[in-house]
Amino acid sequence: MLAVLQNLAMSLKQKINGFGSFYMKNFCPKLVEVLRKGYDKDKFRRDTLAGMTVAVVSIPLAMALAIASGVTPAQGLYTAIVAGFFIALLGGSKYQIGGPTGAFVVVIFNVIKNYGPEGLTMTMLVAGIILIIAGLLRLGTYIKYIPYPVVTGFTAGIGALLISTQVKDLLGLQMESVPSDFLPKWQAYFANLGNFSFSSVFIAAFSFAAIFYVRHKRPNLPAYLVAVVGATLLVAVFALFSAAPDTIGSKFGAIPHFLPAPKLPELDVNLMLKVFPSGLTIAFLAGVESLLSATVVDGMSGDNHNSNAELIAANLMSMAFTGVPATGAIARTATNYKSGGYSPIAGIMQSVILLLFMLLLAGVAKFIPLACLSAILILVGWNMLNLTKMYYLLKGARGDALTLVVTLLLTLLVDLNTGISVGFILSSIIFMHRMSKEIEIETDEKALEYKGGGRDLSQVLHEQGVISLRFSGPLFFGDALDVTRFLQKIKAEPKIIIIRMGYVPLVDISGANALVSFIDRVKKKHGAKIILSNIKKQPRRMLHEAFLQNGLTWHDISTASTFENALKITRRYLRMKKRQEEQQAAGTAASSCVSPAVTPARALRPSASFSSSAAVFPFSA
Repeated sequence: MLAVLQNLAMSLKQKINGFGSFYMKNFCPKLVEVLRKGYDKDKFRRDTLAGMTVAVVSIPLAMALAIASGVTPAQGLYTAIVAGFFIALLGGSKYQIGGPTGAFVVVIFNVIKNYGPEGLTMTMLVAGIILIIAGLLRLGTYIKYIPYPVVTGFTAGIGALLISTQVKDLLGLQMESVPSDFLPKWQAYFANLGNFSFSSVFIAAFSFAAIFYVRHKRPNLPAYLVAVVGATLLVAVFALFSAAPDTIGSKFGAIPHFLPAPKLPELDVNLMLKVFPSGLTIAFLAGVESLLSATVVDGMSGDNHNSNAELIAANLMSMAFTGVPATGAIARTATNYKSGGYSPIAGIMQSVILLLFMLLLAGVAKFIPLACLSAILILVGWNMLNLTKMYYLLKGARGDALTLVVTLLLTLLVDLNTGISVGFILSSIIFMHRMSKEIEIETDEKALEYKGGGRDLSQVLHEQGVISLRFSGPLFFGDALDVTRFLQKIKAEPKIIIIRMGYVPLVDISGANALVSFIDRVKKKHGAKIILSNIKKQPRRMLHEAFLQNGLTWHDISTASTFENALKITRRYLRMKKRQEEQQAAGTAASSCVSPAVTPARALRPSASFSSSAAVFPFSA
């Protein structure tokens, strides 16, 4: 029994070591790389100062985003501390700063409204599992294939929705409830404009003015924090006249002085299935924003991030501490780099400083006015609109403009899932339509002036029964029908067909079947010889599989490395056919003079022997 347990322990140890080696090879955190290269006091000082700067920016943002999401401001701080720590600890970017972002606000708000806090917990569990699986499957590199108009459209839509959620607190409107849909929400705002609060409007105006002034005149100062401090002092002034606006304390109560104890959620499968689409959306948004943030800071610093490690770093720990979904934040990450941050320790120090803020100054935070936080969030939403990018996309190709508008409108008027899904599908259809227009097929009789054997070709084409087709562009299902129609129009009875494929980078199964059907038809009907010229690696592999499925082999098809070699093959084949015809004619004449049992003295050479000439390569090679 003891020996069995020892063997099991040894096997388990080997598997753990094997997984550890696999993980460090493919998902090595950037922190490990930095420490391996050497880390000293000067670098730690840089990271500490950068962490302090980012923490100052994160404090108002974390609380404001939490309030906009329908949770308490304390949960926003929990998220910034816990998720920020683990994203820095396990992430694949040297400068990434994690925390709550505006991209999640609409999704979180709708989940809480429909399913309560338990629904948010299950949503985060689903999103976390999806991200970990995506990271382990190394799908991070595929995020780059999300079309730019789709990203711009849903990001702008989220920004507009975020702005629409802040009007009530910005103006201090006295409203019993706010509709959840975009257009009814604005109708309700306009209907209640007369019920505004002067103190809220004044504080909002002060907050905007303070932020703009600091950004333009004192850019080294944290604009959001300056606005929050000034607005909090104004609350004390208005309180003297019994006109204090709504604050964090009046609406949510005091902020705790420490993190809650972590706990695992109770698994509810039915609830998980209900919130699965929202979990998928959060996973998608987390992956896109995290990798986009890492890419932006890579462009600033010259470093390279590990995409798959970034996905795994968007972790489940925030859920355990009753936080909200988190990801890499572009603005805070850029602030970290510009503030002199050197390594992921800057992100860890940000979490430490935020924790110290909760310990020492949480009691002061309850006096922060909601109007000031709404002003900050409106600026966040305005930046997400990115009107300059939208303007250039709308001026560009019609397909891109259509994708942008459709994604934006569906995000605003239906929901985020529909906007992303339809935008992605529409963009894919437009891309395939564009690619289908790139395929060109022409006979070389119309292109003799082209380089690549045009002068020799003009001599060859004077021989009866030679057709040369020039393909250019990807041959895939989007243009397979057009290719089939073109090839069906060829009514000649060719002896040889040269198919030039030097400018065909890609062939899919539909394009391969269209070409194989044509080749099979002309071989059965006319016995024509087929020569493929300068075929690339991927088309060669795809066509080879299609040929095998249709019963064709390299004995039926010749390939030439260049078009010049294809012309040499053509001449030799024509000479061979001519000799065969002459021998046949001589044999027929001789048979009329002698007994029919006499056979020609020289047997005909089969065409297969020609296909193995030096200028021809086996198709399966």
